[in-house]
Amino acid sequence: MIYLELLLAFLQVGAFSFGGAYGMIPVIRDMCLSNNWLTEEEILNFIAVAESTPGPIAVNMATFVGSSQAGIFGSLVATLGVVLPSFSIILLIASVMANLIKYQGVQAGLNGTKPVVVGLIIATGATMLVSLLFGVKNLDSQFAFDGKALFIFLLIVAVNMVYKRIKNKQLSPILSILFSALLGILLYGAL
Repeated sequence: MIYLELLLAFLQVGAFSFGGAYGMIPVIRDMCLSNNWLTEEEILNFIAVAESTPGPIAVNMATFVGSSQAGIFGSLVATLGVVLPSFSIILLIASVMANLIKYQGVQAGLNGTKPVVVGLIIATGATMLVSLLFGVKNLDSQFAFDGKALFIFLLIVAVNMVYKRIKNKQLSPILSILFSALLGILLYGAL
């Protein structure tokens, strides 16, 4: 039954992903591909939409994946699955073990997970970049260079660097997303 599959899959994502939402993206991607729920391109599209809509990206991704597989009830089940583990753990920690973090073993365990989270985020970013710019979906894929995507990527990076140099602060991610969406509309011929 698809509802049970969604619930169990997203319970695993919520329970075993560390580093916040960006640490969950590789796990969600792998889960969607291994279950044939989404293609690589659909995942990239869902990530773009999840990033640009209000709310945590992992919750948005769970909602989108659940909806694509089983409609509204599927989105509710997947969202519940991804939220329930962290909610339960935080509730337990806040109510029972507020002083747990002071123990050296707990701090050592948390410090041990940090490099893995950074590695997962970098690997996901690199995978998305290679897929977007070169059309590489897996090891058997042929290169299909997308000059428009590279242009948008480099222009957004340049605009952010110039803005930071002039204003001494980062450009709003919302403005970057809106600007890149406008460039996409213009360059990919939607107008």
